[in-house]
Amino acid sequence: MKRTSFDTWPCSIARTADILGDAWSLLVLREVFYGESRFDGFIGSLGIARNTLTDRLRRLEAEGLLRRQAYQSDPVRHEYLLTDKGRDFFGVLAAISAWGDRWLAGDEGAPVVLHHTPCDHDTEARVVCSSCGEQLHHQDMTARTGPGYPARLLDTPAVRDRFAPGRPLGDARADQA
Repeated sequence: MKRTSFDTWPCSIARTADILGDAWSLLVLREVFYGESRFDGFIGSLGIARNTLTDRLRRLEAEGLLRRQAYQSDPVRHEYLLTDKGRDFFGVLAAISAWGDRWLAGDEGAPVVLHHTPCDHDTEARVVCSSCGEQLHHQDMTARTGPGYPARLLDTPAVRDRFAPGRPLGDARADQA
C-alpha cells in the first residue's frame, strides 16, 4: 500500500511526520539515545523484523538523522550514530515520553525516568516560550503564516480563517466548560 507523502506540505509537523511518523523510527532513535548503535542490537532490543529495521535505518540515514560508520572490515559491519540533526530530535522524544508518563503510565508510575546530570535531578520535558520561559499551553497560543508558507495559498478562505489574527489554537472553550 502506497502511503501519502507530506514532504511538500506547508507544515513542519506534516513534514516531520513524513520522516518520523511511524513507531519504529521513533523507537530506533530512542535506542540510539540509549546507546545502541548496531543492527543486531536493534533487533535484540526491539524485536523488529530485519527488513523493517533496514528500511527505517536507510530512511533515518537518508534524512540525515543518523550516519552509518564501519566498525569492522571483514565482514564489513556498520554502526549507526546520531548526527547533529538526530541529536536535536532528543527534545521531541523527551516530550513524547513526558506526555506518555502523564497519560499512559498508570499507577505504577513512569517506566523510565530522565535524570539531568548537570543539576543532578530527575526531570521531565516541558515546552516553554523561548522569550519568557513560561510553559506553553494551546489556549494561550495563536498561529500565523510564516515566510515559508506558499504565497499562492495565502488568499484562500480556509487559510485566512485558520490563521486569522487572534484566533486561539484548539478549542479554547473546551477548557472553560
